[in-house]
Amino acid sequence: MKKIFQRRQRSLLTAKAILGVLDQSSEAFAFPMLDNGYVYLAASRLSLFRSDEHWAVVFEIFGFSPRAGRPDLSIVTISSELHDRNKPTDYVSKEAYDNYLKHNPYWEMRNFWPISNEEWMDQENWEFVAGNGQIVIRGQSVDIPQTNAYSSKGVDLEKAQPAVFELCRFLAHDHREELLATETERRVSVLPSMKQIMLIDEWHHPDLVNGQTPSQTETFRQLARVLEANDTTLYSTAELPNNHWKNWPEGGTL
Repeated sequence: MKKIFQRRQRSLLTAKAILGVLDQSSEAFAFPMLDNGYVYLAASRLSLFRSDEHWAVVFEIFGFSPRAGRPDLSIVTISSELHDRNKPTDYVSKEAYDNYLKHNPYWEMRNFWPISNEEWMDQENWEFVAGNGQIVIRGQSVDIPQTNAYSSKGVDLEKAQPAVFELCRFLAHDHREELLATETERRVSVLPSMKQIMLIDEWHHPDLVNGQTPSQTETFRQLARVLEANDTTLYSTAELPNNHWKNWPEGGTL
């Protein structure tokens, strides 16, 4: 029995199995779409975790969804074994809880709000920024920029009044670390036994909308090999990074 268990654990850590789960998550719309029509991307990061038995890939996505009403940080964890899952008491019935597990077998999403105040949002149209004021990022007050400052951070305003998503992109230029996850947030769904082995700020993300899967990219094939071998030197892709928000102009436009 022990040998069977050990073989099963080793099979979870093969590159083939890892890519299979990543592709499965993309088919279930759980793998992050950087051009998600409901989210204006502002910053992103990727990390890898591993133990002798399990693996995890964690995405950090900071941006603004008009439907959500305020900027947030989404932590998407795809893993062979998830930590601190929803409890049965969170659901109206056992059937609802079973459906949650069935449709989310290897992935989980949690949200955090690094920006704690809302006074800077236009009260008549909350998709836009009010005039002057301050925005509070993890307890630190930051002045709202003047409209002529946005272009210096690579953000070209679509209208005379800055939009919330444009402010998020402006802030991500100078306050990226504060807007992305803390170590605790990054590990929210990661087993405590796993160690972080990579943290990546730039990578080549699959074009999911046009049918490309993670396994069809050299980047994620190599990341799967890194996880299998526990060897970060195996990551040396020729694919150009494309996870910057400028590469996904359709994001947030629905």
